[in-house]
Amino acid sequence: MSGTPLESAKACWTRIQSGSPVYKFFFEKIELVSAEHGSIVAKLPVTENLLNSKQGLHGSVSATIVDWAGGIAIASTGMEKTGVSTDIHVSYVSSAKLGDLLTIEGKVAKVGRNLGFTTVTIYKGEGDDQQVVAHGTHTKYVLRDQPPKPTS
Repeated sequence: MSGTPLESAKACWTRIQSGSPVYKFFFEKIELVSAEHGSIVAKLPVTENLLNSKQGLHGSVSATIVDWAGGIAIASTGMEKTGVSTDIHVSYVSSAKLGDLLTIEGKVAKVGRNLGFTTVTIYKGEGDDQQVVAHGTHTKYVLRDQPPKPTS
């Protein structure tokens, strides 16, 4: 994959969203705002699809955001294949309600030969009035493209 980090991240998102009914359901209104090498920022308004029975942001949505943002942050490094999750840990700090705007920051800590390590923070609110909703760490199994093995 080539281009800017934002182009790489958007290309990855375009490719994976068509094959994921869960991402289509949860992230219909997500906007990838910016990307630098190894980090992304996205915005997502809280809609009815994202709520639990108490009318707050569902915990499974936060975990799915951590999964998505970790992969897209890896894509911002230029990797086309962002791997599969091996571990996701989410700490729930507060909640968000219908109409809140989430800001999602995903960052790559390291991408090695087989594992990528990311952190994701989900905020609600804007500017100086942001509050952390959840913070997660995400490990992905990635397989860097290997040169073809010589044949005998």
